[in-house]
Amino acid sequence: MDGLVDNHFEREWKALHERVEPVVEYVTAELVTHHAPLLADYFYQTMLDDVEAGQFLTHDKVKQRLHRSMMQWLVDLNAAKTPAEIHALYTHQRNIGAIHARVDIPVSVVLKGARCLKSRYAALVDNAADIAQQQRHFSIRLFCSRIDLAMEVMSEAYTLNVERQAKSNEAYRLFSITENLSTEKEKQKAALLNWESEAMFQAALGGLTDTRLPRIRESEFGLWFRHKGSHAFQGVTECAVIEQVIEEVDTVCLQRIERSAHDLSLRAEQLRVLKTHAQNLLLQLSSLFEKSLELESGKDVLTHLLNRKFLPTVLSREIDLCRNQGREFAVVSVDIDYFKRINDRYGHEAGDVVVQQVAALLQKQCRGGDFLFRMGGEEFLVILVDVGRHQALELSEALRAAVEAHQFELPQTDVFKLTVSIGCAVYSGHPDYSYLLREADNALYEAKETGRNRVCMAMQA
Repeated sequence: MDGLVDNHFEREWKALHERVEPVVEYVTAELVTHHAPLLADYFYQTMLDDVEAGQFLTHDKVKQRLHRSMMQWLVDLNAAKTPAEIHALYTHQRNIGAIHARVDIPVSVVLKGARCLKSRYAALVDNAADIAQQQRHFSIRLFCSRIDLAMEVMSEAYTLNVERQAKSNEAYRLFSITENLSTEKEKQKAALLNWESEAMFQAALGGLTDTRLPRIRESEFGLWFRHKGSHAFQGVTECAVIEQVIEEVDTVCLQRIERSAHDLSLRAEQLRVLKTHAQNLLLQLSSLFEKSLELESGKDVLTHLLNRKFLPTVLSREIDLCRNQGREFAVVSVDIDYFKRINDRYGHEAGDVVVQQVAALLQKQCRGGDFLFRMGGEEFLVILVDVGRHQALELSEALRAAVEAHQFELPQTDVFKLTVSIGCAVYSGHPDYSYLLREADNALYEAKETGRNRVCMAMQA
């Protein structure tokens, strides 16, 4: 299918240039090359000032990465002549459209940018007194037509990728509803009861100390609900009720208890309210799980962890949470050291057993809201939610230490030790999650190259 579309683009490109005189093509290429810095400056200044477009840009991003890329894109768009150059141009436009979909840049913003470039080029060419008026007119038409054709290809790629992402989002929503359903239900009920016990105990001591009571949002249950449960059950009545109760408890009830250290009657009343809220949460949670059905797609067959199918969905959602709530998260790449030696010495079945044991260790160390993926082979990836650089390093080190301390066992063999190398990258604001994955991979490579069995943090941008 891509080949057919590619051929269609090549035909459209050739048809566009059939009646264009070579001198117009030459003049346009020269003008674009000469004015590329001015066009890029105008484009990004206009986009930065735009309310809708500005949220995807910062002055640092423009200065460090995007300005040079825009100039090169303009030059390439107005220089392609050979079939190989036209094919490369087509492929590049499709890649740009896919990136726009991944970053969730609206088509309206892209088209607004195209309109901005066309109007600015027209203004620059109109002032070129050394070029004949007719040539100026045809040059503007050619430039605008090339921009329009590029927008068509970008929009097609954008639509295709958005549709794929929508299907993946829905599949992940269904999967996350039912992942280990009965086990997850009991686990979250226990986490909620643990929070209630701790909150009631700390509240009982509150008359003696100025203790900050534990918030639900920060508990194991709260992390699970905000990062997994609320997405899995979106649109369900009970989910909205749980969100309201959490907000009421964290922002009203617990604060009133903290302020009532010297008013025993008010304190007793608020403790009863807190107990009622906790019971309501348990009731709503049970109702949520009762509405779910078993579904196993999206799991790694060997470890029953998430596979890479849902990684784009999870990363995109965490980036959205960071944008909207000002929170941070980290991506952690984990690789078993010298894994090939295990396969070579004990066989691939033994290697599978080791992968399962490492998966169980990592899962045990992860918190309720964290995500653990098996990426294939001996590679895992962890998404640590609601963490900054310092806590991400601590949690990554805990993963490494847990594997190092474990005694691995295989049937009919002695116990042996294993280690893992880890690369960690904290979300820096870049809208494309693939950038964060590359940062984590680079940090993992550094950990491998500098001795293994260690955690390396990606450099902050």
